[in-house]
Amino acid sequence: MSVKEQETILVTGVAGFIGYHTAVALLGQGKKIIGIDNLNEYYPRSLKEARLAELKKHDGFVFFESDIADHESLLGARWVSEIDCIIHLAAQAGVRYSLENPFAYASSNLTGHLAILELARQAPRKPRFIYASSSSVYGANTKTPFSETDPVERPVSLYAATKRSDELLSESYATLYGLNLIGLRFFTVYGPWGRPDMAYWSFCENILDGKPIHVFNNGKLARDFTYIDDIIAGIISIATASAPESAGASHKIYNIGGNRPVELLRFIEIIEETLGMEAEKVYVPMQPGDVVSTCADISAISRDYGYAPATSLEVGIPRFVKWFLDYRSGKAPQG
Repeated sequence: MSVKEQETILVTGVAGFIGYHTAVALLGQGKKIIGIDNLNEYYPRSLKEARLAELKKHDGFVFFESDIADHESLLGARWVSEIDCIIHLAAQAGVRYSLENPFAYASSNLTGHLAILELARQAPRKPRFIYASSSSVYGANTKTPFSETDPVERPVSLYAATKRSDELLSESYATLYGLNLIGLRFFTVYGPWGRPDMAYWSFCENILDGKPIHVFNNGKLARDFTYIDDIIAGIISIATASAPESAGASHKIYNIGGNRPVELLRFIEIIEETLGMEAEKVYVPMQPGDVVSTCADISAISRDYGYAPATSLEVGIPRFVKWFLDYRSGKAPQG
């Protein structure tokens, strides 16, 4: 069966930022989505429930509140036999939080990833498997843009170490069990329905509340910010591509980013311009686990899947701010 003919897609972390947008896009193509999320308290559950409320408006959406680290329950689910494709986005996010609660990362990012690999191994339809990795695996690499062929043996955070471990686990499962796996190294994703722990959210919130914002490394940071619609276009192009004639055991890793890093102070300036307010800035040192700059070499995913990010920060930030103001005021935002 080619991936274009698939009917049922499992999306883990479906109440999360990227998971929500992925499910919306696939439901719009008439796919059936089985969504899993444990709705943990890393950030307010109310935001995850608001995303789920939007998803439940679609007839093709089925949701299970479940922890992917509970492998016995997961593997015993009756719907395993229906799965044609897995898009595995569930993970404990956050570089800084990994300094405070390391065991949450071991449970979700290691045990949980292994559980989903086992599900794929046992699923009768041998589903294509797409999973989330992270640009953080590049650690303190100074060569930019970051290429998939660069060394990734020296992570600077526990979060990065778990994501690199997921890539190694996936490589072994592809080799041992004939699975078709694709890992995506995401680069600083932002946009409507985003995460409150991300800088763009907290900057907007603090500016509106008249509170100072912390500018790390005295502003000498740059990030390859990637708008959510561009990320989703990349995921969907992979999930709906025709299977190659040589389909079988394989494991590929792709960068998926904007390929145009922006200085942190310019990022803040765009937020200020959009809100029409100036931030009170407190300049602070670099935080443990952070890196100075990120930039994605996207030539591989562009070549293989036609990925072409098109949304600049000057366009994407105002879209986020519009959504954020609606959400903050209690309106029911769409999209």
